[in-house]
Amino acid sequence: MSEAEFERLLDAVNAAVAPVPQDDFITGLTMYGRPAEAANDNGLAWPLIPFPDGWHAAC
Repeated sequence: MSEAEFERLLDAVNAAVAPVPQDDFITGLTMYGRPAEAANDNGLAWPLIPFPDGWHAAC
């Protein structure tokens, strides 16, 4: 098999396995409305619990 024949074979294989673009592919990715909430989101804020006297924190 010559190099030219091999290149033609590769081109034919690439054309055969190439994905076909779909018209509605992008429209399926868009999201409308509110984003989904996490399953463990209880919607409540954590209360402020102060440190005991003499305790300190640093970030």
